[in-house]
Amino acid sequence: QVQLVESGGGLVQAGGSLRLSCAASGWTFSTHGMGWFRQAPGKERNLVASINWSGSSTVYADSVKGRFTISRDNAKSTVYLQMNSLKPSDTAVYYCNTNPPGYLGSYWGQGTQVTVSS
Repeated sequence: QVQLVESGGGLVQAGGSLRLSCAASGWTFSTHGMGWFRQAPGKERNLVASINWSGSSTVYADSVKGRFTISRDNAKSTVYLQMNSLKPSDTAVYYCNTNPPGYLGSYWGQGTQVTVSS
């Protein structure tokens, strides 16, 4: 059974930090690139960070560059997103998935809510 379980979200003040985790199971995590996506209310879901299968290459959206760091542990089938210097504009539900999405079909996990107060 395919699963992606996101965790680590919460309420934080502007300037604070959070570390998100996404545990994958039921498919071959270690051979796929992964991404963290976010969706704010009334907006589309967008990719904010991606990492290749080995962890040797990462790409970030301009809006989070220098503040967020994506990493992965293939032995644990887990991808992480370290978020520093958080801004109210980072408020969204954060999801992980393969990058590009589609390998898991239409499946998305439940996401984890990040709320940044000013």
